[in-house]
Amino acid sequence: MIIFEVIVKSLLVMLALPAGYLLLCTIAAYLFRKETAAERRLLHIGVLIPAHNEEEGIVHSIEGILACDYPANLLKVYVIADNCTDNTAEKARNTGALVFERFDTINRGKGQALDWFLKNFAEIYGHTDVITIIDADVSPERNYLLEISASLSNPKIQVVQAFNSVSNYNAGWRPALSDAAFNVFCHLRMAGSVRLAGTAVLKGNGMAFKTELLEQYGWPCHSVVEDMEFTLLLLVDGINVGYNPDAVIRSEMVTSGKSATSQRNRWEGGRFMLVRRMTLPLLKLFVKKGQAHYLFALAELATPPLSLLVMLFSIASAGTLLLLNGTWVILAASFWLILVFYVISGQIQRRAPLSTWLYLATAPLYILWKIPLYAAMILKKKSTAWVRTERETGRQHR
Repeated sequence: MIIFEVIVKSLLVMLALPAGYLLLCTIAAYLFRKETAAERRLLHIGVLIPAHNEEEGIVHSIEGILACDYPANLLKVYVIADNCTDNTAEKARNTGALVFERFDTINRGKGQALDWFLKNFAEIYGHTDVITIIDADVSPERNYLLEISASLSNPKIQVVQAFNSVSNYNAGWRPALSDAAFNVFCHLRMAGSVRLAGTAVLKGNGMAFKTELLEQYGWPCHSVVEDMEFTLLLLVDGINVGYNPDAVIRSEMVTSGKSATSQRNRWEGGRFMLVRRMTLPLLKLFVKKGQAHYLFALAELATPPLSLLVMLFSIASAGTLLLLNGTWVILAASFWLILVFYVISGQIQRRAPLSTWLYLATAPLYILWKIPLYAAMILKKKSTAWVRTERETGRQHR
């Protein structure tokens, strides 16, 4: 019995770290204020869309960009048709984009496609002030480009991340819970991270860079979480990522269990891989430079996904009720109070619709769905290939 008490106590102590970080991050998010330039300028923007077999959505995305409230003479759309076997290139070209077709079955992946374009076509995109990278299935809000231009008009900001949201939030419980999760992970955590660590985390979609930075770096990260990997590389080089919650793009979330499992497996499996790779370098930087933002960046990286945290909190709470008492029970209860404060704060800050609030009641189903997913990530070999997520047939917008 004593050994089980030691295990439960150890688990509670370990979980106090991510719980404490989430509490700090939530409080910090309420204190966040976006940075823009004192004088807003209209910068020359290039919109870069990497696409792999996206003939169904690419036209919608390009039309959405061209419909933004932004001068047409300061806007250019570039599409990388990467290893496409459909009509992505033709449809993108007919919609007004400048298309670059890439065929390389050995060096496959989104990061590899971006690096190829950035290193080989600087003479084409080099006249722009800003490059923003979006996915081939997104719907930008009309002020998206204006907000990107406002952020990068600030001489202190070289990189900015937009807010990623869900377009089909009312299409079922999975998209609704994704909407709730995005409000937390793509806003609250971003805003809190900027306040605590001075930098947000690139999300792979809705990223914007001053052009000279991409001319210098290309896209050096080629894992399935190349966006987060690039964030950490920039941090090591002293470059922070800003966050603009008013620059909004919306993506369609899958409703089927098969597609959602494939999507989450890639995202979260890649994140765990990056934690293993970057923990020691970030700790070394903290020891060498004595700057706390490296610890906060590590905390942001290492904090488990919400569903996994719920599972761990449940196990720890059950063990506490069975074996422990007193302060340990209070500690376990505090985890749940922090979690509720964290999730609700994300919905409040993003003014979540009523449907998202109501679907939060189905969260236990989502947790049950994730259990075999995490088991599969432990047992299966990780893949770095660019696997296209199956889209839904219809599109809905908030």
